[in-house]
Amino acid sequence: MRRLDRQALWSLEEYATRREAFRAETIAHKRPRRIALGPHATLAFEDFQTMKYQVQEMLRAERIFDPAEIEAEIAAYDPLIPDGRNWKATFLIEYEDVAERRVALERLAGIEQRVWVQVAGHAKVHAIANEDLDRTRGEKTAAVHFLRFELTDAMAESVKGGAAIAIGIDHPNMKATVEPIAPASRDALAHDLD
Repeated sequence: MRRLDRQALWSLEEYATRREAFRAETIAHKRPRRIALGPHATLAFEDFQTMKYQVQEMLRAERIFDPAEIEAEIAAYDPLIPDGRNWKATFLIEYEDVAERRVALERLAGIEQRVWVQVAGHAKVHAIANEDLDRTRGEKTAAVHFLRFELTDAMAESVKGGAAIAIGIDHPNMKATVEPIAPASRDALAHDLD
């Protein structure tokens, strides 16, 4: 799997000329990688392109030119790129109303540990969550979590062979299952297993 490094990034000047096209390309690329788990939860599966876009946008927004600061951005986002035997995703808990969100996040403590994927014919794989820092504090969880799903070689081979994928949440206060995920989403995730 390709990793982020300075050579993979464009200078701010070059990015300014490429941004519109790269943004449109990345939005289209992200579409099958976003999977809604009910009305209030979404998994956005990350890869090299989504993270390159994120870093380019951060460098642009913060006007970062310093090599050490660029390396810091790379170090922050590169770990979200799958390594060929796992999937990595940003898990979003989404409520428009602030009061409703606050109540929901209190009821959903630990939800990040209850998100799972399942390759047809194999056991469920629950997420390894927030390796950078703990995002559940006491009886309240955060609205954003970073998840990793570690697959066995047999699971990866099944996906590459066309096996269906199911994704869900089995938290007592939020349950959801998407079975199977859409073919375009399945194909996007299969591409991550190189």
